[in-house]
Amino acid sequence: MTKNWMEIKNKTEESADLYFYGDIVSSEWGAWESTDQYPDNIKNFLDEVKDKPNLNIYINSGGGSVFGGIAIYNMLKRHKAHKTVHVDGLAASIASVIAMAGDKLIIPSNAFLMIHSPWVGAQGNAKDLRKMADDLDVMEQGILNIYQENLKDGVDIETIKAMVHAETWMDGNEASQYFNIEVAEENKMAASTSKYFNEYKNTPKNLTEKKVEEPKVTVIDKVEDSIDEELELLALEIDLL
Repeated sequence: MTKNWMEIKNKTEESADLYFYGDIVSSEWGAWESTDQYPDNIKNFLDEVKDKPNLNIYINSGGGSVFGGIAIYNMLKRHKAHKTVHVDGLAASIASVIAMAGDKLIIPSNAFLMIHSPWVGAQGNAKDLRKMADDLDVMEQGILNIYQENLKDGVDIETIKAMVHAETWMDGNEASQYFNIEVAEENKMAASTSKYFNEYKNTPKNLTEKKVEEPKVTVIDKVEDSIDEELELLALEIDLL
């Protein structure tokens, strides 16, 4: 039984909105949060909006399944609507690939795009692990092919390949130097959580550190005022005795 988590928001005669605000997983069995997305869910969504001329896609995702993400990318590319992608906070790992499915990609100056080599947990003998390394190289090349289709004129794919190997985080301004991206004005950062944050090497600290609010001095002042009032009343009672 499917979880029916997909919700079509702001659907009009002309457009519909699609949100990637969680991890990208392979199937509904891996979707532990209501915000996680997987290919079957996206297929059902696109079937419902197949006649819409415009599709707005909003991304704030730490990434996830390579094959799930590439399947979603290909489904979005096939959709006839004009697709505008907005990176609200973060498009990391395979979510950066999904972002490239748009006809127009908009990233605010304070939002992030992260690209890196695919990785996997593996076990087996030496032959198995060597094959897995070869398979990862093939996966990486597929991802690079998608990036290459979205490069700015004059940018060499070898430059992007080196950035992928280094796990590179870019804000909107930096990303626009390499990819066909429209930089929007800085917006209020959308909160993002992902189980992958602890796995990445160069995750910005402001995405993982919890902010501790300063204690409010006004509360202490009110307590002190209350104590002063009680002392005045006590002194008055003593004078009346």
